Amino acid sequence: MTEKFATTCVHAGQEPDGLTGAVVPPIHLATTYAQETPGHHHGFEYSRTDNPTRHALETVLGALEGGTHALAFASGLAAETTLLMTLKPGDHVVTVDDLYGGTHRLFDRVFATHGISTTAVDARDPGEVARAWTPATVMCWIESPTNPLLKIMDIPRIAETVHAHGGVCVVDNTFATPVLQQPLTLGADVVVHSATKYLGGHSDVVGGALITNNAELAEKLRFLQNAAGAVPSPFDCWLLMRGIKTLALRVEHQNASAARIADWLASARGVARVLYPGLPHHEGHELVSALWKGRGGAMISFELVREANTDVFFRSLTTITCAESLGAVESLIELPAAMTHGAMPRDQREALGITDHLVRLSVGIEDPSDLIEDLSQALQAALHNASERS
Repeated sequence: MTEKFATTCVHAGQEPDGLTGAVVPPIHLATTYAQETPGHHHGFEYSRTDNPTRHALETVLGALEGGTHALAFASGLAAETTLLMTLKPGDHVVTVDDLYGGTHRLFDRVFATHGISTTAVDARDPGEVARAWTPATVMCWIESPTNPLLKIMDIPRIAETVHAHGGVCVVDNTFATPVLQQPLTLGADVVVHSATKYLGGHSDVVGGALITNNAELAEKLRFLQNAAGAVPSPFDCWLLMRGIKTLALRVEHQNASAARIADWLASARGVARVLYPGLPHHEGHELVSALWKGRGGAMISFELVREANTDVFFRSLTTITCAESLGAVESLIELPAAMTHGAMPRDQREALGITDHLVRLSVGIEDPSDLIEDLSQALQAALHNASERS
């Protein structure tokens, strides 16, 4: 019998404990494991190399994304760092122009010093990926949706383009989650996750993941996972598995709420534009309608009108929390230009459309009516303050 997605979330890698019958698998805190004789053990020898709790998490991660190999890390950036360590000086990577600020910083200020160069393109046109390809290019790195402008990529066409040039196609699936799309089934070679976000879902654990069907690449990554050692603790792995159990339920509810909120924002006084793939005017609406079965995701970006006082807007919110991160049970809101993308040069941010008035909202599991009411009063306060100052 083929399990449905929600069933996989609950059961993959999480069978009842064989010794005690405990329904919830135990947390294995041991750092080392007894060996019968040197080199002969029961599958585990040292917890940096492998750990029963991490193994269980990696099993469910692979199942969620339809991958045969999954690796868990101490953070999303630890996962990205390990993947980029498979490259060598002189290699070139084509990236989507609207990258998460931390990923941009990793490329621009860390791996650039080790001889890895990048070219950022608007990958909504796969032809831009092909035109940016050079003899030194080995990888294409995209997000879909992107952070924070929510651009949608045609993953199958991009993967086809990358493979035609002999490269590796990497997709950061943090925003969409495997509830909405599984990039490996669309042609991607590697899926990246900040497991801190929707997979964990409760703002209480930091983690990352890489999933692939490429056995040769997985072997390199497994070596680097152990050699570089950026692994999660057993307790972090257990927390992530606990969060994943409700992933399908949470994301479905968050999607429904976000659709309602985005529709309201589209005509709200004080809002200049709304970026949400579920709205008909969004340039990626047709793609996500087919791929995501009518859902638009749970992330909304919107721009306040220029006369709105941004500081007053954020201070006036009472239900929605101003904080970095996303994908949690509580709704989180931030100003990318000052927070998640603050490390990106101002001229580069503004050229992309990440202005000082662009707001990113991660819709939680609260009642959407309460969230709309909170946004409404905060917008009114921001406009009222602006009118008083004028």
